[in-house]
Parts: sequence; structure tokens; C-alpha cells
Amino acid sequence: MKENHIHFIGIGGISMSSLAQILIHNGKKVSGSDVTKSHLTDELEKQGAKITIGQKKENIENPDLVVYTAAISEDNEELMEARRKNIKTIERAVLLGEIMKKYPLSIAVSGTHGKTTTTSMITHILLANDADPTVTVGGELNAISGNLRLGRSDYFLTEACEYHRSFLEFFPKIGIILNIEADHLDYFKDLDEIVDTFCDFAKILPDDGTLIVANDNPNTIKTIKHAKCKVITCGLNDADFVAKNIEYDQSGCASFDVYHNGECITRISLSVNGKHNIYNALCAFACGYDLGFDTELIKKGLLSFGGTKRRFEKKGEAFGFMVVDDYAHHPTEIKATLKAAKNAKYNNVWCIFQPHTYTRTKALLDDFAKALSYADNVIITDIYAAREKDTGLVCAKDLADKTNGSIYIKEFSDIKDYIIKNAKQGDLVITMGAGTVYKIGEMILDESK
Repeated sequence: MKENHIHFIGIGGISMSSLAQILIHNGKKVSGSDVTKSHLTDELEKQGAKITIGQKKENIENPDLVVYTAAISEDNEELMEARRKNIKTIERAVLLGEIMKKYPLSIAVSGTHGKTTTTSMITHILLANDADPTVTVGGELNAISGNLRLGRSDYFLTEACEYHRSFLEFFPKIGIILNIEADHLDYFKDLDEIVDTFCDFAKILPDDGTLIVANDNPNTIKTIKHAKCKVITCGLNDADFVAKNIEYDQSGCASFDVYHNGECITRISLSVNGKHNIYNALCAFACGYDLGFDTELIKKGLLSFGGTKRRFEKKGEAFGFMVVDDYAHHPTEIKATLKAAKNAKYNNVWCIFQPHTYTRTKALLDDFAKALSYADNVIITDIYAAREKDTGLVCAKDLADKTNGSIYIKEFSDIKDYIIKNAKQGDLVITMGAGTVYKIGEMILDESK
């Protein structure tokens, strides 16, 4: 790109911070702002970026380009000032797409759920095969010491989010579709529109590319006919790659045989739990296999993956019970995580759930209630607004009233006290949601010291 000074509105975001680091690495001048300071903004400052906490028009000091995320509103002071000054502005996904163009072997992982986990699994596979990839992942992965790895090969790996149709700006050689369900209904009209958007994603893959689809989901199957490239299907029954003879260990981690075109080619063991991770691992395996990697090294990579931060992350033991944090914020993710917790052989499972956004909570209220019922005990706290404003149409207590065996508690400190008083030895306590709910687990652990 010809621009030398790039300003990021929301630079502390997991994806934005990765892109900023890539540009710094390529010799660009980077500045940015965010509403709060974090370890990601601290790291960017160490690398030479000028970071401002707080978003105001004075931050736009005539950069050549301003990058913003889909979550930034049109009335954002910095965005309005950049446009007033006729400075070029682009959405985050456009910049990511421009970066992807430079990598002949780019891989984009899409789906309503599982993107971060599957991207991380493929990262481990690439590393096990000494592929030296550049990776940007929507979580923090120990294997790359964060959310970004800068490599020197032709491999580029990233998550591909459907929100605001962002992934249609990408240029992948390999595309993966894990699942398609109703989400982001603050933007999409309905599920049909979401499916159509994923069909458009399948269309952008080049003729010599590959589309990998987990085809046990009825909506993902609809995308296949729109691809003009090779298609590989993965699943538990009728697919090119099939997982059979599944067994779980005491922690709920699966082992299974991998059948390719009807022939058993290997057996895989995972270090992350839950049935949902079988699908993630199968798609990751198919990606590695399609790239021509050694089967044993693919297995080694998958086994070495123990999870990312905020994905069933074991935080520690307190008062005789285990504290885990999980990013799940959609009913399907909640159900999968709680079912995995049940397989892990704890006595009782406590779920402390913080709903994420008012639109999602209202649209999927009944589904949330059903999913949360897989826990033995549920505490629901206030909705995390994220990019939204409270319209008064839904509140956390509405969800608590619909969920069997649940209670509503507003204050984090009161939740901490309730858990310490009522959770027993051998129980599992999960803080769940995409907001700040993880802080409750940290408060519990701090009190146990």
C-alpha cells in the first residue's frame, strides 16, 4: 500500500491490533485510539505506535489513511473528522483483504462458531510442518505468544467474520465454513440473508482454490453449489473426511478415527474437549491434508493445541472447585460448552452468564434459556451492551425468568460471594460471555489466595 501514515479507530481490538502490527513491521507509521488502555495497546506503543485513549476529532492529525471497524458508528468523532478533511477511510476488512493479496497461500476460516479455535488448530498444524505462516487470530494463542505471528512464507491464515459481510473483502485460496446459524441480527434481516452471505463467500474462492465445509449443518450444504473450486466436506457421516469410533477421556477430550473417502487413514487425539471440537479438528485436518502436509505432523499439531484464552480456559482452582472462562455468547456455543463440561466429570456445573448485546439477547431469548439449562446452576448478570444502546426492550432478568434453575444477580461482587458460599468441592464454575464476565472468576481466585 502506498499510504505511509495509517490511523486506526479502535486500535486495541484483537484484529485491529494485529493489522497495526503488520503495518509497523512493514515500515509504516501507525497511530490509533481506543476507549480503554490494554496490554494490546501497550504492546503497540512499545513497537512505536502513537496511541491515544479516548476517541476525539483532535486525534486525526492528517494521516494518509484511516481504518475503522464495523462496530464504529457513523457519528464517531474521528471518523467524521477524517471524512471532513477528505482523508481516505476504509473498513478493517478491506485492509485485511489488501494484505491477503500478497500471500499466494491464504486461508480464511469462517462460520458462526469455532473460528478462533479452528484457526488456532490450523496454526499448530502449520507450525508442526515448519510452514512459517503469518497468522492473525481472534484470540490469544500461546504458540504464537498472542494474536499475531509474522512469518516469511506464502502462508497467511486468518479468521473470516460474516458481520457486515466483512469476509467478502478477502482473497483466500482456501476457505473454510464451519457452520451457519442465526447471529448478528442487528445487521442481518434473518437467517436466509446470513446463508446468502456465506454463499457469496464461497463464490469468491478462485477456480484453483478449495472450499472446506462441515456438512452436518444443513445451512453450510447450501453454499457448496456456489463454489467454482474444489469442495471438501467434513462430518460424522456422509462426507469426504469422516470422524468415527469417537471416544472421550476423563477431561472430555475426544479421540477418533479419520476416514478419507471411506478409508481409515489415521486416529487423532485432541487436547481440547467437546463434540464441537471434533468438527473443528476435522476441518483443520482436511486443510492440512489438502496442503499436502504429512499426516503424522498434522496429528502432532492438533494434539499440541490446548486451547486459546477465553475458550474453556482453566483459570485455576479455588475453594475446592475449578474456575473456567469461556467466550461463548451464542446459544449453540453455550450448549456445546456446557455439554463438554458435563463430559468432563465434574460434580455440578455452575454457569455465570453475561448476555452480549441487546439485539442478540432479544432475538434468541428462548434459545438462550434452553442452552443454559444444560448447566446445573445458572447465574445471569446484566447484558453487556458492546456497540449497542439499551432500548429497554429486553433485560437480563427476562432471560433469568425463562431459564430453569437460574437467578439474576446484578453486581459482580455479589455473584462472587454467592459462588464462594454455594459451590462445592469438585464442582465446575464457568464464567461465560464475550464481555467482562471473566472478571468474576478472577475475583473468586483472588479471594482464595
